[in-house]
This record gives sequence, C-alpha cells and structure tokens, in this order.
Amino acid sequence: MPPVRDHVRVVVQGRGRRGRGAGLARMLWAAAELTVTVGVVVLLLVVHQVWWTNRQAAAAAREEVQELESQWAAAAPVSEDGGGVVGGVGGVGGGVGGVGGEELGGGGSSEVPSGGGRTAGAVPREAPARAAGSDAYAVLRVPRLGLVVPVAQGIDKRGVLDKGYVGHYPGTAAPGARGNFALAGHRNTHGEPFRYVNRLRAGDELIVDVRGRRFVYVVGKTLAQTTERDTGVIAPVPRSVVRPDAGYGEPGSYITLTTCTPEYSSRYRLVVWGTLKR
Repeated sequence: MPPVRDHVRVVVQGRGRRGRGAGLARMLWAAAELTVTVGVVVLLLVVHQVWWTNRQAAAAAREEVQELESQWAAAAPVSEDGGGVVGGVGGVGGGVGGVGGEELGGGGSSEVPSGGGRTAGAVPREAPARAAGSDAYAVLRVPRLGLVVPVAQGIDKRGVLDKGYVGHYPGTAAPGARGNFALAGHRNTHGEPFRYVNRLRAGDELIVDVRGRRFVYVVGKTLAQTTERDTGVIAPVPRSVVRPDAGYGEPGSYITLTTCTPEYSSRYRLVVWGTLKR
C-alpha cells in the first residue's frame, strides 16, 4: 500500500491589507486631484474678478468719456450761468444714503431712497447731455492720480459703480453748486477708479467737467476711516458723525469722494473732501 503523503496548505496573508491600502491611496489621489481642480477654478474666478472685470470696466469707462466729450463738442454752447444744465442735479441737501459697498448708508437704512439709489431727485430739471443709453453726465479728472472717469447719476452698483463709473449720491448738490457734491467709486475691481484716492493731499485738484463748464475743487481734508453709516460726511456741510472733529463747520461748495477701506474690504469708508476753487 503506497504511503500517504501529508498535504501542506500554504495560507497567504496580507492581500486584503494591501488591497485596502491601494484603495485608500486611490481615494487620497482622487481627493488631491479634486482639491487641485477646485483651487484652479477659484484662482480663475479671482483672476476674472480682480483683473478681467477691471479691464472691461476701465475700457468701457474710457469709451464713455470719449462719447460724452464728442457729444459736448458737437452740442451748442451753454450760457455763462450753465443754462440750467448743471443746476438741480441731485438738489441740495435732502436724503442721502446708499446700498452698501463704496457708498455710505449701508443696506436697509431708512435713508436709502427707493430704487437702489437712483431716484427722480437725482435728475436735473434739464438733463445734461450724456451718452445714449447711459446716465453718465459729467467727467471727473484727478491730475495727481491720472484719473479720468465718467460721473453718473445714482450709486446703484450694477448700473453705475460696477461699470467703472463714479456715482453721484442722490440728494447731494450739483457740480459747482452750494452744498456737497458727493461721489462714490470702487476702490478694487470693476475699474477701481478710486483705488489710489488715499494718495491725495491738501492742495490737489479735483476737476469736474459738465458740457462746456469746468468746476475745479481743491482737496482740503481727508478722513482715513469711518463707518459705512457715517452719512454726515456727505451732508451739505460735510462733517463726520463718528469723528466730529473731522469735516467742516461752515456752508460752502464742497466735493466728497467716498470708497472702501482697507483695500479688498468693505468694512470701513475712506473719505476725501475738497472745496470749490472756481
């Protein structure tokens, strides 16, 4: 009878552990790829918001200035007193406010006019010449900054500020008029016309052109930081209600520039004031 041979069974261990390890590695690799993809998408969005929107808005604003100046050149000259073209834009005094962003007032304030900051009160009795389909009616020039930007009626973000324009606060004075001609503009993105207004110093000129008329203001005071609800800075006699030592105490013809601070934030407002030179 042949001998019985013992069968040896070899048990291989570790395959399940290696399989689990490979699965975990694949999961980590997939998570890494997803993270990189999301990062690239976010980076592209940031580039679009910070760089591309600036180029688009700045180019459109330049075209708007050219269109306005062409229309003014082709129009009949206005009378020495402005012929009613300048007077009445926004009125003097009245309600002031905004919708959040570079402007004062903050969203939801009782001082915010209906219609997102563009009200009948901001329309002059005789509308200034302006580019077709646009609310731009003036041009602001700041020689120190090399800035030339259209001024539009109202401070609506989509309709005015995001187009690279400077917005004229409803209820504030007309260019050259007694009271406070108050303006808002983006500091970052969408043309960022007011990005470097922190560089303005006393004595710098702020020039406003309105169809054949030029009004030259001279920077007098600045307020480096105040809250978004400090509407005193755009009052007819501008004076901060947060910092009562900042501003003016006598009636006159003023200009006010407001924008966000610090950069890439809308937490506070930066304010520049000037007085009419001629």
